[in-house]
Amino acid sequence: MDTNAIFNKVKTDMGKGIDHALNEFNNLHTGKASPSMLEGIKVSAYGSLMGLKECAAVTTPDAKTLMVQPWDKSIISDIEKAIQNANLGLNPIADGGILRVPVPELTGERRQELVKTAGSIAEDSKIRIRQIRRDALAQLKDAQKEGLSEDDFKRAEKEVQKEHDEFIQKINDSLAKKEAELKQV
Repeated sequence: MDTNAIFNKVKTDMGKGIDHALNEFNNLHTGKASPSMLEGIKVSAYGSLMGLKECAAVTTPDAKTLMVQPWDKSIISDIEKAIQNANLGLNPIADGGILRVPVPELTGERRQELVKTAGSIAEDSKIRIRQIRRDALAQLKDAQKEGLSEDDFKRAEKEVQKEHDEFIQKINDSLAKKEAELKQV
């Protein structure tokens, strides 16, 4: 197997691991309203399940409120139900043809819980990155058995390790940033 193909797969897979961690971090809300807080919500409307973005606009009129404006006002109660059932601790308030979603202040205890959750998300991502490295090294050993020279093997091994270290550092940096954001009152 070509070492370039292995590198490309390593970079792609590790990039997906980082993207997943960052997406999970975005789902941890810090008491500050952000449209991404409602990103994963599925609304049961028109006889099917659809993402909230597909049936409404989500904006932040201020730092403590989300505003959900359905494209079709007849599904406002379905959207309200979906937000309540998402277990985000948010209670939408119907206000004419829109929903106002006040974002509650975080308690110190809840902040600590979120910091722990962020830590476990980061750890899961690091484990995923390590598994990708392990698989890549196994592929390189197979390639060595098939004729890859010792020098090329060592060079490729160093390159995989370098990628691994860079991605682990990105996760650590993102975690530190998220923890600071969560601890900020």
